[in-house]
Amino acid sequence: MFAVPLGDDGAELRPLEIWQAQEFLDHMDRARDLVDPWIPFASFATDLESARDLLRRYAEKQAADTGRLYGIWLNGTLVGGVLFRMFDTESGNCEVGCWLEPAAQGHGLVSRAATRLIDWAVLERGMHRVEWDASAANTRSIAVAERLGMTRDGVLRQNYLYRGVRHDSEIWSVPAPEWRARQG
Repeated sequence: MFAVPLGDDGAELRPLEIWQAQEFLDHMDRARDLVDPWIPFASFATDLESARDLLRRYAEKQAADTGRLYGIWLNGTLVGGVLFRMFDTESGNCEVGCWLEPAAQGHGLVSRAATRLIDWAVLERGMHRVEWDASAANTRSIAVAERLGMTRDGVLRQNYLYRGVRHDSEIWSVPAPEWRARQG
């Protein structure tokens, strides 16, 4: 297994694997109230079996090269994560997403971890476009897209139904040439 340091504060980015289902579930229990209003991710892991299933789905996506899932650990505790929800090498497009538990907010962890994912996607894998899809009401997620230097492409009005409510989605993106130019 590998761990990528995310700075000098003890934060690390690591793959999230099936054998970590209990740790992942414990983390989801801490993160659920913060994550659940925006995405169904937390509702997919409500017990050990469903946590394993979610991690298994992402292991299968990784094996098929269509998605990946990574955890963010701070001082040895799983506090959040980032993922390639979609990774399409044929089109050169991918989508990065994130989540975090309340105790880990305000440390720039998601921005640092997402930067690592985008670097890998663009610089190592040759992806051309990286997207960020956020509920228009999720100001924290939109702020991350802005910090990453993404551009708001537009709003998909009433794009998805979640918990009986229609939500607008903001789509943000960065094409590879812009990412490379910003990274120097």
